[in-house]
Amino acid sequence: MNFQQNYLSNIQFEFQRYKTLGDKTFEQLSERDICWQYQESDNSIAIIVKHLVGNMLSRWTNFLTEDGEKTWREREMEFEGPYSSKAEMLSEWEKGWQCLFDALEEVNTSNFDAKIKIRDEEHTIIEALNRQLAHYASHVGQIVFLGKMIRGKEWISLSIPKGGSEAFNKKMFGKDKT
Repeated sequence: MNFQQNYLSNIQFEFQRYKTLGDKTFEQLSERDICWQYQESDNSIAIIVKHLVGNMLSRWTNFLTEDGEKTWREREMEFEGPYSSKAEMLSEWEKGWQCLFDALEEVNTSNFDAKIKIRDEEHTIIEALNRQLAHYASHVGQIVFLGKMIRGKEWISLSIPKGGSEAFNKKMFGKDKT
């Protein structure tokens, strides 16, 4: 596997990892939870998802041929009025990720050197993909953090639970790792 193939495989893996963190957070939340805000001026999980979906649809629609900031995107509206239901939010979440994964399928070694524009700024494929991965990772981190705040003691850890490193290492390595 050459560098380009390895990179594309890895970036798909990383995007899928962040999607899964969001999915596992949503499984723990109720209809009411997705609209919870710490303060009135803060974004709820539903609003963060709305923003992510707007960004994904804009960036990944015609990824290789059009500027990633579409004229039809209304970014400011992404921060107003959450989804009407958890089901609607999840449907839009899936739509955004599907747009991303479909676009990634179009990137290959024959077009890897293409230049991508985002807000009329030229990016290499690597720069554009890394930019989006970092953006989504930060927002998924917010979603997970809010989910943990909302669920409190009922939160089911999405990684190694606090105090669980020794048991995890024993399971992974068959012995204590020192």
